[in-house]
Amino acid sequence: MMLSDVMEDYLKVIYQLQRDREGRIKTSEIAEELDVTSPTVTSMIEKLEDRGLVDREKYRGVVLTDEGETVAIEIVRHHRLLEAYLTEHLDYDWAEVHDEADRLEHHISENFEARVAAALGDPDVDPHGSPIPGADLEPPAAPTGKSITEFDEGTTVVVEEVADHDPEVLSYLADHGVEPGVELEILEVAPFGMVTARATHLDDAVSLPQDVARYVRVAVPTEIEH
Repeated sequence: MMLSDVMEDYLKVIYQLQRDREGRIKTSEIAEELDVTSPTVTSMIEKLEDRGLVDREKYRGVVLTDEGETVAIEIVRHHRLLEAYLTEHLDYDWAEVHDEADRLEHHISENFEARVAAALGDPDVDPHGSPIPGADLEPPAAPTGKSITEFDEGTTVVVEEVADHDPEVLSYLADHGVEPGVELEILEVAPFGMVTARATHLDDAVSLPQDVARYVRVAVPTEIEH
């Protein structure tokens, strides 16, 4: 099936939104993620529906069909393998790779994908801790972690995943040792969403405003499974 880059972007965004919660995805949510207008989203959803890639219910939103999910998972696999390759073999910083992978993910062949995976040793996660779907394109297991804002003061957690959308946030977190696999002690959770934490291998605490903390998914150590 020949799809445009934009169509694939929509499928990927719907897939990622579905991964975080159950239920249909609203037009407004897709518009916010892609920074486009709601009428633009509606027009594209109609095209995807005509191709059997989404199931739409008026005023209730959309979900991916099985075929749409398979396409989305393949794009996600391309994206995350590329992020890992750029980081490990081309010395990209983890804050740089998202945009590069976005540009490349639509245009690599299956042979290239297989070679990248082999060169990396078929990793389970990308540099940000996000699961890399397998070559069979089966959906990866649901994440075990939750937003760091959902844990109480005094809890020790392990960073499981950091969303890769904002390079400035990623740079800030890396500067303070907040990366996948790092153990954090939550020192304070303020009523307005500010989280203060300390990486257990560092001396200094880090303040995570709500708009930064929401990017950090953590779990208690016994829940980490990859």
